[in-house]
Amino acid sequence: MSEIEFRDPWLLLLSLLAPLVFVWASRRPSMLVYSSLAILDQGPRSVRVRLAKLPALLMALTLIALSIAIAGPRTPDAETRISREGVAIMMVVDHSSSMNARDLVKDDQSVDRLQVVKQVFRQFVLGEEGTAGKGRPDDTIGLIAFAGYADSLCPLTLDHGNLVAMLDDLELVRREDEDGTAIGDGLALAVERLRRSEAKSRIVILLTDGVNNAGAIVPKEAAEVAAANDIKVYSIGAGTNGLAPIPMQDPFGRMQLVRAEVEIDEETLTEIADVTGGQYFRAVDIDALGEIYGQIDRLERTKVTEFRYLQYTEHYGTFALLGLCLMGTAVVLGSTVFRTLP
Repeated sequence: MSEIEFRDPWLLLLSLLAPLVFVWASRRPSMLVYSSLAILDQGPRSVRVRLAKLPALLMALTLIALSIAIAGPRTPDAETRISREGVAIMMVVDHSSSMNARDLVKDDQSVDRLQVVKQVFRQFVLGEEGTAGKGRPDDTIGLIAFAGYADSLCPLTLDHGNLVAMLDDLELVRREDEDGTAIGDGLALAVERLRRSEAKSRIVILLTDGVNNAGAIVPKEAAEVAAANDIKVYSIGAGTNGLAPIPMQDPFGRMQLVRAEVEIDEETLTEIADVTGGQYFRAVDIDALGEIYGQIDRLERTKVTEFRYLQYTEHYGTFALLGLCLMGTAVVLGSTVFRTLP
């Protein structure tokens, strides 16, 4: 249990008056006149006589209890955060069919690019073991996925557990009519979501492994809108630029890894970053991707003021009740058991 403290400790000085209250309450002037009390003093002293000053003592203790009560005794329970200003982050992730390439994990071609992105994403957001950062508990983070179309999977939120769960459910595009790489549409949708945020720092982390070949919005135009709204874009090109192993079905229905031509539009991604004041990164494997997210994590740490207050358990009621009980007991005893003649 925490140590007790007082809201107004100086009020405890009132308890110093307890001896005066005891003396005052002990004085009971009598109207009867005796020639001598010597004979009475020689007699045996009863319990009632021995405790005759008990009501006065109780009154003195009443003052002490009430002094403690008005001084505000309390114990601190917990420190609670009131507010903290973070960064608003929109994560824009490519989930087109090319993200099925198996080139980001060395010596393990069972892991596709999207799975690697999910793993690093968790490290960045939750601070799980890895090089992607220490977690972003104070930041609102949203998620947009794009292939041939852009889709907002999660709005800006502090519920990072739910956010990561939504990313875990994200799958590669399977239908050919939904495939493609609409970088411009994905970025534009992220900018629209961030534009409504009141956070002082707003950023987009755009990850793709291809070339813009779908959608209605040109990437540069989306970048210009981002810059006009003070939104910074960090763009990441993930994977091999050239031949990459991709699972394909042979004429007999068997899946096998085939080296296929892939291309990352580094020029466009660099232009997007430059227009918005961000930075372009290139990730050739999972370690590099983790380092990139770690670098972004360090770049986008805002200096914030955090206000805290202590929750207290107040104990004045206990002492006030004790004081009233002592006073009541003193009055009752003084009027009955220890009653004196007027």
